[in-house]
Amino acid sequence: MAIEIERKFLVADTSTQATWRAAPGAHYRQGYLNRDKTRTVRVRIAGDAAFLTIKGISVGATRAEFEYAIPVVDAQALLAMCDGPLIEKTRHVLVHQGTTWEVDDFAGDNMGLVVAEVELHSEAQAFEQPDWLGDEVTQDARYFNSNLANHPFARW
Repeated sequence: MAIEIERKFLVADTSTQATWRAAPGAHYRQGYLNRDKTRTVRVRIAGDAAFLTIKGISVGATRAEFEYAIPVVDAQALLAMCDGPLIEKTRHVLVHQGTTWEVDDFAGDNMGLVVAEVELHSEAQAFEQPDWLGDEVTQDARYFNSNLANHPFARW
């Protein structure tokens, strides 16, 4: 079984001079076919690639995750079937002290929200936090992308 161990943080430095902004970025569009508390089914177009992802319930920072590449044309059709608004963001990927970080700069109704995620090998894995990192929000369901679709950051 595929397992995802992920910790999520707010980004404190969102200025145009922030070092993470220099990392390559790709435009993401994603929506949800199912947002049940025990499982989510997401479709995503990331740049010129597309994926269907099924995620289980989170226990701490760990959950089951199954991700499959799909044709972009199929993803476009599936996005039209999603329940609720789509999430749009630019994802910047960078390495800090040997650890890969994904920084999501949200658009639309979530504009102003910037979140960084790090995937780990275990929940106990130590890592160096970049200086632009803010508070941890791993357990705060408001920051789950599946929740941001229906309860966007701009309306908090």
